[in-house]
Amino acid sequence: MATTPAPPAAPPKPTWDPRRQEAPFPWLRPTIRIRLTLLYGGMFLIAGILLLSIIYLLAAQALRTGSEPLFKILDGNGIKVASDDCPGVSTKNIPLTAFNDAISACTDHQRQVALDNLLSRSLLALLGLAVIAFAFGYAMAGRVLSPLGRITRTARAVAGSDLSRRIELDGPDDELKELADTFDDMLERLQRAFTAQQRFIGNASHELRTPLAINRTLLEVHLSDPGAPTELQQLGKTLLATNERSEQLVEGLLLLARSDNQIVERKPVDLAEVASQAMDQARSEADAKDVVFRGERASAVVQGNGVLLERIVLNLVQNAVRYNVPEDGWVEVTTEVQHGHAVLVVSNTGPVVPAYEIDNLFEPFRRLRTERTGSDKGVGLGLSIARSVARAHGGHIAAQPREGGGLVMRVTLPI
Repeated sequence: MATTPAPPAAPPKPTWDPRRQEAPFPWLRPTIRIRLTLLYGGMFLIAGILLLSIIYLLAAQALRTGSEPLFKILDGNGIKVASDDCPGVSTKNIPLTAFNDAISACTDHQRQVALDNLLSRSLLALLGLAVIAFAFGYAMAGRVLSPLGRITRTARAVAGSDLSRRIELDGPDDELKELADTFDDMLERLQRAFTAQQRFIGNASHELRTPLAINRTLLEVHLSDPGAPTELQQLGKTLLATNERSEQLVEGLLLLARSDNQIVERKPVDLAEVASQAMDQARSEADAKDVVFRGERASAVVQGNGVLLERIVLNLVQNAVRYNVPEDGWVEVTTEVQHGHAVLVVSNTGPVVPAYEIDNLFEPFRRLRTERTGSDKGVGLGLSIARSVARAHGGHIAAQPREGGGLVMRVTLPI
């Protein structure tokens, strides 16, 4: 009798704890709150000591001024006195009552002068300390908040599709470093997920290209047979058109996956030249639809990938030609430099486009008044690819309905 094998042993429990390790003395951690408390408390204490010292010196000077003798006795027999500070006391013989009144008035006057001097000099000292305190506080606040500026610059770079950037903040283990480390961990996970998604799209698209190419070859071989029945010929043409559409879809997915990446190798590209080449490629289709090209194209050189930039213009021009009026249609393509940016504008005649459907045009596989692709005008990825390429170059693309019908597509790229 065969023995039953023993069940496999349970895997060992992990010994690594993913939770953040707590410090043995958390109250000794140099947090931002403690540092700011010590900083501003120390500044307040120093400012108070300086202000008290200045007031003490001013008060001592005021006491010395107020304690000076008000008069001098010139002749003790006739009580003749003289005073420089008391104009009411003269060298002439004056009654005792008048002399006492003059001395009291002079004492009050001297006390008021000392208080006024003390107040004015104290205000000047306070003003000077306020200026020094504001300047020192501004410098210290900039030093304390400098990690936030570093985090902001990194976040702005990441917003431009550069997921490889990291903050890598060094310094004390405070709240800002914890925030920076958490942000770096989030960027790491986002980059892995984004890379895995692009790799999956690229691999799937590449795997689909081989059977599609084989199908196209087999269909072309069968269609080249002159003895094939008419029904088979018609079916072969239909399947060949469907296969071609699938190939366009796969190529569009490949380009969409590649254009979402940040452009690493950049070269000078003239948008005017790229626009002229795109118009030459679409000219035969425009002639077949009786669409006229027009517009002036000034030189606008940008740093980027010429192939991807040509794809933007070609997609916009092809859409402008395909979605046009049946007769007397036109497509206007202009390039220029405005405010340090290269601007490409493609406008055309065509059907009236509601403003609320503009955003849907940039979604993959979406068209005007159509949820999914359902015509022979394309696979619904042209504007999505154009937006991805523009973002990869640090620019953006916007669309707005044209008065009378059609669209105005505006692409702005940094020079």
